[in-house]
Amino acid sequence: MATGIVGEFLDLKAETDADVLAMQCGDFYEFFADDAELVADELDLSISQKSSHGSSYPMAGVPLSELTPYVNALVERGYRVAVADQYETEGGDHAREIVRVVTPGTVLETSDDDARYLAAVVREEDGRGATADADADGPYGLAFADVTTGRFLATTVDDGGDLRAELYRFDPAEVLPGPQVRNDDGLLGAVREDLSGRVTAFDAEAFAAGRAEHAVREQFGRETTDSVGLDSTLAVRAAGAVLSYVEETGAGVLASMTRLTAYGADDRVDVDATTQRNLEITETMRGDADGSLFDTVDHTVTAAGGRLLREWLTRPRRDRETLDDRLDAVEALASAALARDRLREVLGDAYDLERLAARTTSGSAGARELLSIRDTLALLPALADALDDTALADSPAAAVLGRVDRDRAAALREELADALAEDPPKAKTSGGLLKRGYDDELHDLIDRHEGVNSWLDGLAEREKREHGLSHVTVDRNKTDGYYIQVGKSVADQVPEHYREIKTLKNSKRFVTDELAEKEREVLRLEEARGELEYELFEELRERVAERAELLQDAGRAVAELDALASLATHAARRDWTRPSLTDERRLDVEAGRHPVVEGTTDFVPNDLWLDADRGFLIVTGPNMSGKSTYMRQAALIQLLAQAGSFVPARAAEVGLVDGIYTRVGALDELAQGRSTFMVEMQELSNILHSATEDSLVILDEVGRGTATYDGISIAWAATEYLHNEVRARTLFATHYHELTTLAGHLPRVENVHVAVDERDGEVTFLRTVRDGPTNRSYGVHVADLAGVPDPVVSRSDEVLDRLREEKAIEARGSRTGRNGSRRGAGGDGEGGTQQVVFDLSSGSFSDASDADGETGADAQPSNARRNGGNSADTSVEPGGSGGAAKTAATGSDAEAAERLDAETRAVIEELSDVDVAETPPVELLSQVQEWQERLD
Repeated sequence: MATGIVGEFLDLKAETDADVLAMQCGDFYEFFADDAELVADELDLSISQKSSHGSSYPMAGVPLSELTPYVNALVERGYRVAVADQYETEGGDHAREIVRVVTPGTVLETSDDDARYLAAVVREEDGRGATADADADGPYGLAFADVTTGRFLATTVDDGGDLRAELYRFDPAEVLPGPQVRNDDGLLGAVREDLSGRVTAFDAEAFAAGRAEHAVREQFGRETTDSVGLDSTLAVRAAGAVLSYVEETGAGVLASMTRLTAYGADDRVDVDATTQRNLEITETMRGDADGSLFDTVDHTVTAAGGRLLREWLTRPRRDRETLDDRLDAVEALASAALARDRLREVLGDAYDLERLAARTTSGSAGARELLSIRDTLALLPALADALDDTALADSPAAAVLGRVDRDRAAALREELADALAEDPPKAKTSGGLLKRGYDDELHDLIDRHEGVNSWLDGLAEREKREHGLSHVTVDRNKTDGYYIQVGKSVADQVPEHYREIKTLKNSKRFVTDELAEKEREVLRLEEARGELEYELFEELRERVAERAELLQDAGRAVAELDALASLATHAARRDWTRPSLTDERRLDVEAGRHPVVEGTTDFVPNDLWLDADRGFLIVTGPNMSGKSTYMRQAALIQLLAQAGSFVPARAAEVGLVDGIYTRVGALDELAQGRSTFMVEMQELSNILHSATEDSLVILDEVGRGTATYDGISIAWAATEYLHNEVRARTLFATHYHELTTLAGHLPRVENVHVAVDERDGEVTFLRTVRDGPTNRSYGVHVADLAGVPDPVVSRSDEVLDRLREEKAIEARGSRTGRNGSRRGAGGDGEGGTQQVVFDLSSGSFSDASDADGETGADAQPSNARRNGGNSADTSVEPGGSGGAAKTAATGSDAEAAERLDAETRAVIEELSDVDVAETPPVELLSQVQEWQERLD
């Protein structure tokens, strides 16, 4: 069994559930055994061996001052890292204790500017007090804390879908599932699928209602939950668990968590995870930040401003007053270019006060961080000057800065300015942190210290003069301390009181009693100065930490001004317009544009009109013509308006919505057992269950991943349900052109299409949306544009023409099979063309040749021949569905009828009674499918 340092390490590791332990040993943090091998693999550290009690253990280490980047690198990879610091016992020995556990959700020094949330999720127990069924759904309590800024939010959501959407929105680095949630494998699997953060099992007692409520009251005040409207026990339980976890891990940032913010479903627009991906709000479908909506409109110059702008886009609001205030501020900033530029210039020098406040409360802020606080607080008067006496003076932008107590901020700035040295060292205990004169005792120590240093600085010249020596220097190192170094050529001339301590190749080193005494004196003074200065610095930092709320107020004001100025800058550059918000159910856009695409191409603007009477648009048109872009831009204009931004249009009247839901394309998720079509149907199901009459729904194709009859039936039924039951404002793009007939039967449904110019066989997509339907998709043209080989494109045109003319189609065989054998239509080895037609009796294409020997393109289908040679007019209907069988049966002679069974004759009689012109397409298709099943 290991003893000594290794044994102490292994004992400490057994005390913690962290993945890795870093233990201080003098000037290094060491890792032993399995931990050493892990960090060596992850961080490319060198491994050595440490012997203990006859065994050898792997060992790796990092310098004391360089621990933070290594810990952060491990945390970024999802590890929890315990840190054990060294201390001196009463007996003078060294011992270690774990002082903190750094986890993905509690790391303070991050490598980026993004918010970094720790989340907790709680679900209620059942009525018997036992654990709820793992498959049971909500409600759920949620809490989010960003330990780097002190932000703390809590809410309740109704079901698992809302839970996943909220987690996706915040994208926490670490999630703490409550006792019931951690047993729900399905939910945890979905959370892991949606998020990149770690799921950590935490003490179940921390989620208990009584303990959690006590933690929340202790942190935020006894009456806080009532005053902020947090009346949900589930939300309080989640909040209490987060507070307990932060305390237990030793992050030391509880003091920065000064405000509890409660929010509910009525505050925000529901933008679920699927919609955020489909609209590419923060990242593209490829997972890149470049090309996203946020990347396009982000002109912020501060880290905090970027975080806030991202929050506005991912969590749009429904509060009309808040949105009007933002729009007023953006309008004022957009129209005052000089004042806006001056404001952004000043903001560019601001540091991240929210994160600096958290670091002061944790005790990790050094003198340079306090200087950053001083310098940022010093910008407040300049920000006020940039707003006052300009067109911005009476705007909400000026009111943002007015929320900061500038007198208290000025007092703190002056205190820091009086205390801190201008260029302090990184080390906190080596002196040089504070200004001379800040403290009388410190001032005296500095004077004495500098006096001894002055004596040492002049020693070499004095020795040269007094003893006639040349090549004399005075220096200091850790091994020899202070010494006098003399060249070997004159070393035999040194006075007798010189004591030799080392011989080098070209010189010798000596020490004197007087120099040794000065060394002892300077070391005493250095130690005393360092201890006193650090003690004074800690007191100063604590006073700053006590004003964390003031720093957060100032930091949030800076962030809000920066985010507003960013939106105004983009609006001015791209000629965006202020949307007119209304409580009416309408979305009226004149010359609207896609906010991202307009910057990459010569964009064609289009109008959009949705209201209570025209609430459902069926959008048809060619592939690649811009249907998806048109619908996405509608959703993005809605989202931008409810983020408080100007929008890409000539004019826009936007009715507020409670949710934006999209189904755009689909990828399979085979690893989770879900095909493309299953994913599509789950997305459709979520929309049909979640959307309300106050929602905006975007459907870009429904039912294309299955058989034609199934697909068009689903699309038709979904249209009816959205129109009749949900009544949401809806745009539905489809290639099922049969759906366009619904505009004549459902009062709120209208058709629009993307126009095409077709001349002399050349097709041009105009990108212009016009009223009315279209009946062509130009898929063959798109195939040609995509580079599909010419023989395939030419043959596609031929087949398409036959389909449009309702004629049979030849299936052209190959003269040589893949294995080199000869084959033909008759299977006798002869080459040639095989004639096939659509056979109603089988519901499929079949060989057109029969006993009568009929061949050729004009051969009648087999069921027509069964009816005495009279054509049953059975063919493939060309329409948008690409395969709806249109049938009509007329006449039959006695001889042919005798060859038919009773079921076939019944089907033919029913066919003769069908009025194709008056029968709705889906009803007709359903009847055809029934006939086929009967004939089979």
